[in-house]
Amino acid sequence: MDSITTTNLRTQSSQLVDTLKKGGVVSLIHRSKIIGVIKSKKEPKVLTKTDIKQLKELATKLDLPKTSYKERERIYRKHLVDKYGKDLS
Repeated sequence: MDSITTTNLRTQSSQLVDTLKKGGVVSLIHRSKIIGVIKSKKEPKVLTKTDIKQLKELATKLDLPKTSYKERERIYRKHLVDKYGKDLS
């Protein structure tokens, strides 16, 4: 979303909020003229190499089981069968 009219502020407010949360900038249009710019109060944080390194260290400390996509799919299918009583595939 790069622009929004004053009339659409009511109907598209959720899209405006999402754009601002992502750090976007939106032009406000009134009577076919840009009258202002709406931007988020805070800039989004950009991950640095040290942040990524710390995240990887935390992930190794958690020692989560490593499951493949196929294994996760099998577990999910079993859950569906247990919950609903029939295989959906």
